[in-house]
Amino acid sequence: MCGIIGVIARGEAAPLMLDALKRLEYRGYDSAGIATLKGGVIDRRRAVGKLDSLFKTVALEPIEGRVGIGHTRWATHGAPTVANAHPHATDRVAVVHNGIIENFRDLRDELIAKGRTFTSETDTEVVAQLCTEFLDQGMSPADAVSATFARLRGAFALCFLFKGTADLIIAARKGSPLAIGYGDGEMFVGSDAIALSPLTNRICYLEEGDWAAVTRDGATIFNRDGLPANREIKVIPVASAKVDKGDHRHFMAKEIHEQPAVAGYTLTHFSPAGSESVAAIDGLDFTKIDTLNIVACGTASYAGAVAKYWFESLARLPVNVDVASEFRYRDAPNVPNSAALFISQSGETADTLAALRHAKARGDMILSVVNVPTSSIARESDIAIPTQAGPEIGVASTKAFTCQLIALFCLSLLAGRQRGTISPERETELLGMMREMPTLMSEVLRSEGLIAGISSNLSTAQDILYLGRGPMFPLALEAALKLKEISYIHAEGFASGELKHGVIALVDDKVPVVTLAPRDALFEKTISNMQEVMARGGKIVLISDASGVEEAGEGVWRSIALPEVDPLLAPILYALPVQLLAYHTAVHKGTDVDQPRNLAKSVTVE
Repeated sequence: MCGIIGVIARGEAAPLMLDALKRLEYRGYDSAGIATLKGGVIDRRRAVGKLDSLFKTVALEPIEGRVGIGHTRWATHGAPTVANAHPHATDRVAVVHNGIIENFRDLRDELIAKGRTFTSETDTEVVAQLCTEFLDQGMSPADAVSATFARLRGAFALCFLFKGTADLIIAARKGSPLAIGYGDGEMFVGSDAIALSPLTNRICYLEEGDWAAVTRDGATIFNRDGLPANREIKVIPVASAKVDKGDHRHFMAKEIHEQPAVAGYTLTHFSPAGSESVAAIDGLDFTKIDTLNIVACGTASYAGAVAKYWFESLARLPVNVDVASEFRYRDAPNVPNSAALFISQSGETADTLAALRHAKARGDMILSVVNVPTSSIARESDIAIPTQAGPEIGVASTKAFTCQLIALFCLSLLAGRQRGTISPERETELLGMMREMPTLMSEVLRSEGLIAGISSNLSTAQDILYLGRGPMFPLALEAALKLKEISYIHAEGFASGELKHGVIALVDDKVPVVTLAPRDALFEKTISNMQEVMARGGKIVLISDASGVEEAGEGVWRSIALPEVDPLLAPILYALPVQLLAYHTAVHKGTDVDQPRNLAKSVTVE
């Protein structure tokens, strides 16, 4: 969750680190700090709150040096305070850390018994103190770091800066991502390419268990066994890592409005313009797969739940959907000829990555749908299937979600064709409908004013329910999650047919109930459920197409009419109005839309 930057620069390091941290602030914003080496001595500046606080601190107390490490924190151990902010340091070493040291209490007690004094509540400080213990025994920085790694349990990305050792940063990863950037007489370390893109376009990614000694001349990388390792240096397109809000007030608004474009990019990747089918994917033959396990967290898991309907109806392929944090712990029996499909925007989600490794260890074929093709999940998959959403900075996923849905729909078409459950004509028909999606999305976005007006009414509610049937049920879950995470209003999504099994007890005249009702085979049943809510004073917000609104709209509190779309594709299109409802509700409430409390974009710890 936290963001890391390390710099060995030709000029002053602090401005480069602060700019990189600004690009990493989506990873954490409880506190931030930087440390540099000036005249061989470690100097630090730290501040609580968002990165602007650190900018002000550095403006009041400038910090010099051409070598430095920096950090933006999402708090795990210890409250957001200056004492708990990174970098943590002793008189000999400074450390920044992303992850969790699981055995820090035992190590802390051991070091206190040896006379070490701790000044924070964090697990990270034990790394600095332990490394210093080894340095005091006469070890070199590299040997001290190696000895420190051997004592740590947990997941981490670490960067070390050493007193009296010019032009050296030591970096390591176990479970949390870390990249090394190569410049001209400069070197960089960062949590991801977004942080490094203004500094260099030449990047290599450390593999699991790697550590690296980074100097001005380059990086010497060692694998988990301590043997020299060669990691490929890749050239990343700078434009792909560009991060700004454009003319929008928030990143989330910008990313909602980018969906028509990125939807087109993603579809074109699977089926180039003029093609009447989804392109085959090397090594992927759905006729050899009898069961598909879809595994993901949060929003991505709801994309997987929608895809379950597609794979089962179009390809007649049985699908199980698991929350990644539970998948490996329930120890499900291994079914022959099964494949596991992992979905992640960042490709670094800790629970999803751990689930992937569990599935790989038991012999499953590993597929992934990811937005970052150089990520750990992509690299460790047998087949990595990219989305084309581009960088997503807002914590609440929007364009990544719809691109995941499009990618999954295309995969289900491919599966149906290979398994002989849909005809070429039906595939061509569905692809033709999908090609209209960017236009339909643009039409929905033109209704933003209407949706913003409805959101002003929702912003005063304490509880909001979302209802949907079939593939709209997972979308109801996603819609409720969007509202909860950025507006802090309690919201829940339910299958409409479950209304009478307890949920209806929550309904009164103070509870808005958002009903997702495309004109599909379940439309009449959904409307019946809606009537049950209205009979008990519930305030219905109906989302349907124009004819659906006309047919079911009597007695409805508010309605949003969308363009007509094939029911199979409705979850993709209907994602946009629920995103806009959540966004404008949060704006009306005055919450921090892009960086909601207690949340970070990339969840890299379990």
